[in-house]
Amino acid sequence: MSNEGHQRTGMAALAVGALGVVFGDIGTSPLYSLQTVFAIDGGAIRPVAQDVYGVISLVFWAVLLIVSIKYVAFVMRADNDGEGGIMALAALIRRSVAGRTKMVATAVLFGVIGASLFFGDSVITPAISVLSAVEGIEVVSPEIKEIVLPIGVTILVLLFLAQRLGTHRVGRFFGPIMVLWFAVIGLLGLPWVIAKPGILLALSPTSAIAFFVDRPVLAFVAMGAVVLAITGAEALYADMGHFGRPAISRAWFFVVFPALTLNYLGQGALILSQPDAVSNPFFLLAPGWAQIPLIVLATIATVIASQSVISGAFSMARQAVQLGFLPILTIRHTSKEESGQIYVPGINWILLAGVLIITVTFGSSQSLATAYGLAVTGTLLLTTSLFLVLAGAAWRWKWWQLTLVAVVFGGLELVFLAGNLTKIVHGGWLPLLLGALVVTVMLTWQRGRRVVTARRVEIEGSMAEFVDEIRATGTVRVPGTAVFPHPSKETVPLALRANFEFNGVVHEHVVIVTVIPENVPHVPRNERLNVDSLHRNDDGIVHLTVRFGFQDDQDIPSALRDAFMLTSELEVDPDSAFYYLSRVSIEAGPREKGLPRWQKMLFVGLAHNAASPAVYFRLPVERTVIMGTRVDL
Repeated sequence: MSNEGHQRTGMAALAVGALGVVFGDIGTSPLYSLQTVFAIDGGAIRPVAQDVYGVISLVFWAVLLIVSIKYVAFVMRADNDGEGGIMALAALIRRSVAGRTKMVATAVLFGVIGASLFFGDSVITPAISVLSAVEGIEVVSPEIKEIVLPIGVTILVLLFLAQRLGTHRVGRFFGPIMVLWFAVIGLLGLPWVIAKPGILLALSPTSAIAFFVDRPVLAFVAMGAVVLAITGAEALYADMGHFGRPAISRAWFFVVFPALTLNYLGQGALILSQPDAVSNPFFLLAPGWAQIPLIVLATIATVIASQSVISGAFSMARQAVQLGFLPILTIRHTSKEESGQIYVPGINWILLAGVLIITVTFGSSQSLATAYGLAVTGTLLLTTSLFLVLAGAAWRWKWWQLTLVAVVFGGLELVFLAGNLTKIVHGGWLPLLLGALVVTVMLTWQRGRRVVTARRVEIEGSMAEFVDEIRATGTVRVPGTAVFPHPSKETVPLALRANFEFNGVVHEHVVIVTVIPENVPHVPRNERLNVDSLHRNDDGIVHLTVRFGFQDDQDIPSALRDAFMLTSELEVDPDSAFYYLSRVSIEAGPREKGLPRWQKMLFVGLAHNAASPAVYFRLPVERTVIMGTRVDL
């Protein structure tokens, strides 16, 4: 096969893979989107031609403008070394306009808020997706609707319990299943479109405009539910690093977008033909004999969609840790081949608890829809804002280009946001509350970490003075290599100072390792390392700087092996070295100093529950020693 043939085959494989990971959320939106629209205010939007054409037109143009044009044509061009997502976009801005402090601070804040809203969505998406699929049982047999909630809860519990096994074992099947899913939902809509071709008028923007002109208040309220059709749009950008823009674009335009369009048109045609179908237009598209298989397929598709969101939450948590916004978390890699396949137990159990609470509390996908959408629109607006900052400050776009993007996309998203504000009293407060809690945790950890770092510097003392002291006192140098992870080469690791002061010895070879998280997804291995002999070449103390991207594994032993192979300055055997961790016991300290009391208590609680740095840095347990001191916050 020619190179061109291999490239086409590889691109096709990537596109199929993208279908299984990227499009699960937006691909299952037809299960509940239109049902929710026609249930607003007890059926204020009626199953008549004007309303149906208007709603379908709003859905089609929302998907076209936000997903096809905004994300695929514009935002996905803003890649941070191939990676996407709102935190990667904020990091790209910080790198591109490093000298503009206020702009960088605003971009970072927007990124934190966007990530927090994503966590809020990560609680709601599995619940609404799985329930909406299982509720198909009510279409087949209304009298057994009482079993919908128990079945949904059982599926969700099993889904979260299975996370520790890793998605790599079943990931290869996700793509083909989603290919089947999109083929089925497209074919479900096609016969109804053929039977009622007038529904194609809904593709014209005039149908949406006429709906707004004739019934402005109702159309505005409908926008709060129409946004459900674009939930998951951020996933196209967030997962760009896994599949690349070309594969995602091809999968979207050739498979997902046509299938979604046909399905929404079909639902519209069905509602015009059978007004009672507004109760569940998706499942009623199928003939009676096909409804049970469709329920099974829909349930599998929603599990895949939920899996994608949960995996995204794990990745977002790891990025936040590496950028300094969360304490060290236990992160387990579930695949030897793919570094992106991770499992974060703490995040998993928090998500499961949240999902179960809201599933039982709200009880149905229709009730959950009242809480869904506000966080989505907030994330959309934040992404547009950050994109405009990048385009103006780094890409030097002209003012009219920025204005056009702001008016078209930002204006539409503001309408979505305003339409969703009515949901706040009906459950929309939930994702906002979850987002606010995550923002508080992330900003508190960042601020507290800075205070603790300043306190540590005072205790640690100057490295230069320490070297002079051990030379002047003739300190005994014992055989072996001691490795000290430490954030700076200017001060003394607490564990090194403690070993010197209490035992009166220093190892023959001392390696101080500073890990620097960069604002890029990946740092090439040949660019990660820098070895510095510090003050003297003959004192046996060297400093190793290791730069990791926020998607890289911060593996210190592996970095030492690379350094040992690449440079003669590091005369150590990484496989026999001992690792000494400087463990700081953090206490709240006096009330009148530092952070407010509540932030101190929150930071101390987070610090006490942080994962062991030995696990985070992949240190061998049998050769790791922990020594430390107390620091008041």
